[in-house]
Amino acid sequence: MGKICFTSIRKIILFGLIAGYMPLGAVAEVSDRNLGIIPAPLSVKVHSGYFQITNVKKAAILYETEADLANARLFQEYLCRNFGLDLPVTDRAKKKYQETICFQSSGTQEMGAEAYHLLVTPSRIEIRGKEAGGFYGLQSLMQMCSVASGKGKMQIPCAEIDDAPRFVYRGIMQEVGYHIFPVEFIKRQIDLLAKYKLNVYHWHLTEDHGWRIEIKKYPKLMEVGAYRAQTCVSNYDEEMTGGDGIPYGGYYTQEEVKDIVAYAQARHVAIIPEIELPGHSLAALASYPHLACGDQPGPFRVAEWWGIYEDVYCAGKEETFRFLEDVLTEVMELFPGKYIHIGGDECPKERWKKCAYCQKRIKEEGLKDEFELQSYFVKRIEKFVNEKGREIIGWDEILEGGLAPRATVMNWRDTSEGIKAARQHHDVIMAPNAFLYFDYIQGDRAQEPLAIGWGYNPTERVYVYEPVPEQLAPEHRPYIIGVEAPLWTEHIDTYRKAEYMLFPRLMALSEIAWSVPEVKDLKNFKEERLPVHLAWLDTTGIIYRVPEPIGMERDTLYGAEFTVSLKVPVEGGKIYYNFEGQPARETDYLYEKPFRIIVPEGQKRELKAITVAPSGKRSTTATTIFIHQKSK
Repeated sequence: MGKICFTSIRKIILFGLIAGYMPLGAVAEVSDRNLGIIPAPLSVKVHSGYFQITNVKKAAILYETEADLANARLFQEYLCRNFGLDLPVTDRAKKKYQETICFQSSGTQEMGAEAYHLLVTPSRIEIRGKEAGGFYGLQSLMQMCSVASGKGKMQIPCAEIDDAPRFVYRGIMQEVGYHIFPVEFIKRQIDLLAKYKLNVYHWHLTEDHGWRIEIKKYPKLMEVGAYRAQTCVSNYDEEMTGGDGIPYGGYYTQEEVKDIVAYAQARHVAIIPEIELPGHSLAALASYPHLACGDQPGPFRVAEWWGIYEDVYCAGKEETFRFLEDVLTEVMELFPGKYIHIGGDECPKERWKKCAYCQKRIKEEGLKDEFELQSYFVKRIEKFVNEKGREIIGWDEILEGGLAPRATVMNWRDTSEGIKAARQHHDVIMAPNAFLYFDYIQGDRAQEPLAIGWGYNPTERVYVYEPVPEQLAPEHRPYIIGVEAPLWTEHIDTYRKAEYMLFPRLMALSEIAWSVPEVKDLKNFKEERLPVHLAWLDTTGIIYRVPEPIGMERDTLYGAEFTVSLKVPVEGGKIYYNFEGQPARETDYLYEKPFRIIVPEGQKRELKAITVAPSGKRSTTATTIFIHQKSK
């Protein structure tokens, strides 16, 4: 990574797209109507029997086109790594085989680009779809695989699946301005996006607190803007609000960016870069002060404290737009996708109100106020981006003062902003902080890592979110084109913490992005499919949040006698509990079957329980209080 200056980290072993897929043992019983697949498919018909390789010499993986060959090679490697099965890959013109896995693109003209058909019979597996659709069918197939009796034995339940995504845009946002993360970690995120049929990695590359992408025409962005003198320790403890005194920074070279973009393309993940404007631009202004308001602005420092800064790009100077057009030109050469995200959020107007250049611009353009000046700024950038054959996305503040003609709105505040944009016939991506901000805590704040000072988005809350507001009329609902979960990193200073904040919420996100509401089922997701996927995740070395025991209520219950029935949220894990008022640990009772709690009149009991995953990772302690009130 280009000149990164931060605390040393242990070497990441990138497990890769194929090596990372371990077999899902529980689905062999076919007790789950979704066959263990996350996100839940559109249509699943389960049949009797299993596909098994009975004779390696008489089995093969078949393909039709080059795109089919790529998927066939992926499955070949998967079978070899996980089951010791080394099957040949060949075209369909070869000899007949006893058992076949066939990837084919023929007959897919009427199918959507990401749709697939998966058929499993006792002797044949068929995946049909276009390039992306075939890839997603492969992800479902690998999730269906299970071990029968050790290495070399593989069985897949017979079934027929027809599947397609609900939304075309399904992604996360990774912010790296506050804290920067290794290339290997980003690739690992992309692997997981692909596994769960998410197709967008929104890469927030510039902030007040750091400029994170190499721009060759403006070297000071890397020399100055990529580094800050120190970082604030905490926003919440008055005795710890000072800086740490340690220089911090880094950026991604253009070669690293090209490598990541190519890696994502091979996995059908589009990377959307974000270059913030006109606000959140202090790192750029520290590098090139003349881009700020006034005749002799600056000097500026790259931001060291979390928050919003009043110094922003000057909207009245032509050199501001020349600079941004030059930057965006280099960015568009690196990122070949349709969209460029231009930010547009949280832009203070105080400097513009006092700036002669900005006030002159308002007068010359016949603008009403500084909000319309921001609209002018965004529209002008949009016109430039459109001329390059691209489209812009902006946070929902770009609605203020008038929306750019072809802009897509990313709704992060109240969903009324998304409704407003859709009614104006603009595409909308729903990313509301109240449901999808992954920098919000997932459990009891006292037991969770430090996070932003408000907000609570556990996996269950993410899962039940409905992206299409019911207030929208039917003719406006198609303008909701997708969902995204942002991960801001003010308080996420290591990639391990980023992983913890992502998983398992990312699995819930995938289901609201891909699956239609009719097939969603929180109980099925939480109790049948997610435990199997977490057991796989537990083997990878990824730091994820281990859920508390299923059935534990963080509540106070009233009565004299209770029966407690719990379930392990990670397959193969264990539950330990006590009544001592202390955090639960492995020295306590091991949960093996439902148990009774009897509470004498006028007394209470505290049940505390934890999950311990097979790897030894632990959940936080969940507490339920039982009270038997005295009779009056």
